Amino acid sequence: MTFFIFLLACAAAATTGVMFKPGAWYESLVKPGFTPPNWAFPVAWTVIYLLLAWAGYRLTLIPGSQMVLALWAAQIALNTLWTPVFFGAHQVLAAMIILALLWLVVAAMVVMALQLDVITGLILFPYLAWLCVAAALNFSILLKNR
Repeated sequence: MTFFIFLLACAAAATTGVMFKPGAWYESLVKPGFTPPNWAFPVAWTVIYLLLAWAGYRLTLIPGSQMVLALWAAQIALNTLWTPVFFGAHQVLAAMIILALLWLVVAAMVVMALQLDVITGLILFPYLAWLCVAAALNFSILLKNR
């Protein structure tokens, strides 16, 4: 049951991707050569959200994981916020700030999770890696589209 609560939180975050689609505005932006193909985003996020739910569930089973779970809650809130700010409001700088905060929270979450349980920390690592790509992409778009 606990896993499904985390999965529901991830589904709520994913819903913003359905509500605020990239569309013509995103297609018109000058993007870097390393931009992943459009089909990669829903695939990556589906895997990441499943891993996030699994990691959240695993953390509830580990004594002393309260701080990591608080970071889990903070990251899902920031994650949910980024899409409407970037794709909805077209506020690339504000989205970059949110993404930088998200990266810091997730990095701290990964480090703390690794200290509690190596498997859970490793489950979270693809999320941090994808956020590195997302941050580089967001930053490049910010610089190329002034």
